[in-house]
Amino acid sequence: MATERTASAPAGAHITIRGLSKQFNGAVVYDNFDLDIPRGKLVSVFGPNGCGKSTLINLIAGLIPADGGQILFGGKPIGETKIGYVFQNYRDALFPWLRSIDNIAYPLKMMQLPAPERRLRMDGLIESLGVKIDLMRYPYELSGGQQQLISIMRALVVRPEVLFLDEPFSALDYEMTLFMRDKLQEIFAATETTMLLVSHDLEEAVYLADQVVLLTRRPTHVAEIVPFAALRPRHPEGTLVSAEYVRAKARCLEVFQREVRR
Repeated sequence: MATERTASAPAGAHITIRGLSKQFNGAVVYDNFDLDIPRGKLVSVFGPNGCGKSTLINLIAGLIPADGGQILFGGKPIGETKIGYVFQNYRDALFPWLRSIDNIAYPLKMMQLPAPERRLRMDGLIESLGVKIDLMRYPYELSGGQQQLISIMRALVVRPEVLFLDEPFSALDYEMTLFMRDKLQEIFAATETTMLLVSHDLEEAVYLADQVVLLTRRPTHVAEIVPFAALRPRHPEGTLVSAEYVRAKARCLEVFQREVRR
């Protein structure tokens, strides 16, 4: 990746993005884009359709190459940083021929960790998250939410510094979405991992996040960053009707509608 500008991170930043640019077939998506993601926070990304929300986290995660700019993780390049990634389509993300527990352990096997160490790592993760699922079952024997939880556990087992989540609950029904929102909060509290969440649901984007990064239309820049400092754990019956949540969501909606009308 080109490094036309040297990234200078403010205190507390975990991910520093400077001068990011990306085009697809001549269409500019990002041009001289800057952003700082704070360490140990859950940050949502929200914006108009086609603005490049998923493209942004894919660029940061190194899944697609940038045309220019610099991305650093605590001053380190992506190659020196452990990351986890949770995809939208859990059915395609899991190996159906492996039991759930083997799906979770797969990255550790690829890291060539000895079997006893893999077992210790797995046991610690399962205990810390309080998982009650029968992990000896195959993914197709589990509900959609349980399968997505397996995907999240597989991303966490490597002990990532950053966890990327690309619309992880959009394929779930509403009941399972509520369950997974609660489970993600539990995981966040247990691991204190920096998380970057793309969501197409404004309620979800605000409810889960410490900050909501609102994007403009293309060429995409940061329109505004809206903080939401409600205490955790958050619960729908309390958080969604609180004055703090209503204010944060209203501000996000105002910025979003302004950008849509442009």
